[in-house]
Amino acid sequence: MIKNNKWLLLVALTVMACSEDDEVIKYDTADGLPLTAGSADFSKYIALGNSLTAGFSDNALFIEGQKNSYPAILADQFALVGGGDFTIPFMSDNTGGLLLGGNVIFGPRLFFNGSGPAPVTGVPTTEVTSVLSGPFNNMGIPGAKSYHLLAPGYGNVAGVATGQSNPYFVRFASSPSTTVLADATAQNATFFSLWIGNNDILSYATSGGSGTNQTGNLNPATYGPNDITDPNVFGNVYSTLVEGLTANGAKGVVANLPYVTSIPFFTTVPYNPVPLNETSAAQLNGGFAAYNNGLLFAQSNGLLTAEEVARRRIVFTASSNNAVVMTDSYLTNLTAFGIPSIRQATAEDLIVLPARTFIGTLVGGNPAQINGVSVPLADNWVLCKNEISEIKTATDAYNASIRAIATSKGLAFVDANAFLNQVANGGITANNYTITSSYVTGGAFSLDGVHPSPRGYALIANKFLEAINEKYGSNFKGVNVGKYRILYPANPDNF
Repeated sequence: MIKNNKWLLLVALTVMACSEDDEVIKYDTADGLPLTAGSADFSKYIALGNSLTAGFSDNALFIEGQKNSYPAILADQFALVGGGDFTIPFMSDNTGGLLLGGNVIFGPRLFFNGSGPAPVTGVPTTEVTSVLSGPFNNMGIPGAKSYHLLAPGYGNVAGVATGQSNPYFVRFASSPSTTVLADATAQNATFFSLWIGNNDILSYATSGGSGTNQTGNLNPATYGPNDITDPNVFGNVYSTLVEGLTANGAKGVVANLPYVTSIPFFTTVPYNPVPLNETSAAQLNGGFAAYNNGLLFAQSNGLLTAEEVARRRIVFTASSNNAVVMTDSYLTNLTAFGIPSIRQATAEDLIVLPARTFIGTLVGGNPAQINGVSVPLADNWVLCKNEISEIKTATDAYNASIRAIATSKGLAFVDANAFLNQVANGGITANNYTITSSYVTGGAFSLDGVHPSPRGYALIANKFLEAINEKYGSNFKGVNVGKYRILYPANPDNF
């Protein structure tokens, strides 16, 4: 009935052209003035955060990615005005992935094989139980949520298998019982960066909203891994983090959180990618006739409004842009009447990136059972408009706390939300390169669709430097983003 998903790849590889709305930023401009740190002291810089701080890219953490993290780029710039050494808890290889007791718990990084992302060959060699001797300046911890930075035992290897601790922090925690904040404040930094909170909403989003919105629940110990953190919990945690980091007079820079609609994990796969001819469309409409009639029956009995019936009806046409069929738990529950909670997606819904290889596949080899067409997509494949609204509400609340706390403490502030929204809507031109969020070709994001590419991290570092210049009177020029690649090669020898 439907051919394979090559059409999805073509969409993913579309190159976005530079538009008149592109924001143009110039770096490396020579004004003849010597560099100055302004009122900041960069002699001891530490970076706290999650995978974005660690340098995670292409669905893995690996040496070259860590070298190209935005904190590493910042540290190189700080060194020009008296910044000290910047130590990193390096992985053991450029394959990526982790071993726990010799068993692979995270697989290797991705590379572009000419038609799509694929894992590099090789087996990870980074063993979680091989604890490094710190302390380390880059304390970015992939997977960490805000409240994890205050959790005792987050670096205890005994809790890795149950999800109570983090394998990346296990590798460089000063002790199994310590907290991330304790290890950070023990270093008596003179300057810090803090970018945390993405995972407090991102795991809910990437799972298609399969977690729980915990707004109103002030006990994070009861949260699941894919839940949305209560905004009051986030605000209190963030305040505690900043209080600890500034206790000895350190200055710093913080960044707020982007909307999920600005990253290609949610914007690459269209909601309406299904091509059908007249015959296949008629077959599908026949298959959903009983469902559509059931909706009319429910309306006639006062169970559904005409508006909801119209939203839930499933109709296919002979065209190349039919919407996928999806499960939607926010619909009126009529399962007691044999009517499932399904509908076709709209432009208000977001299809997650992994669905690009799932939509159009057959269930058990049955040509009549087609995922996303005759068989509705499960919740984990789609972020519906209600879930998007929940995420936006939480993001706005988190960002309000971040800005207020940054203002009260006199910290430099990066509006990452606005910046990445610009990347997603027209792009940013820097050093004669236009950088967008287009998957694979845009230059800002890596192949996992969530984490930046090397060039994306360089652009982020420059935005941090701009905020630091504005707040503390320094005059960093930024790095030339054109010197940073947009994709890592399969062979690490080509780095």
